[in-house]
Amino acid sequence: MERDRLTDQLERHGEVFRALLDSLTPEETLWKPAPDKWCALEVICHLHDEEREDFRARLKHVLETPEGPMPKIDPAAWVAERNYIRQDLSAMLEKFLRERARSIAWLRGLTEAPWSNAHMHPKAGPVSCELLLTNWVAHDLHHIRQLVNLRYAYLATHTTVPLDYAGTW
Repeated sequence: MERDRLTDQLERHGEVFRALLDSLTPEETLWKPAPDKWCALEVICHLHDEEREDFRARLKHVLETPEGPMPKIDPAAWVAERNYIRQDLSAMLEKFLRERARSIAWLRGLTEAPWSNAHMHPKAGPVSCELLLTNWVAHDLHHIRQLVNLRYAYLATHTTVPLDYAGTW
């Protein structure tokens, strides 16, 4: 596992999220392509909560106490429970970036960690440190793609100009 490379990617992704979200108008912030889809605000709220309560917490758990039960999460329920839609985009982006910086510092400080540890999940099977760190990066990439698609869909629905000159989406 290339921990340093994966950690570097997580660090760079913070700036990608900033670039994708920093300049949104209030309308763009809340716009959804369909009622059952997330808006940009809900995406950043999700990323903030996942940063603290999923990836960092669960990797810490597997490193320190792999035999114990995995910390429980419910990302789908958090959207309503935590009232994502009523949050402030700029504040949530900054909160997420602060948490990401904490994660990066924590990951870089793990010099003698037992990276070979794995938690035996009753349904998913072995959940290794490598699986968690690699999927943390993949989760970022998933949401970067989601935000890019959201920005493109917003543009496409708010212009009368054809977008095919830019290339096939």
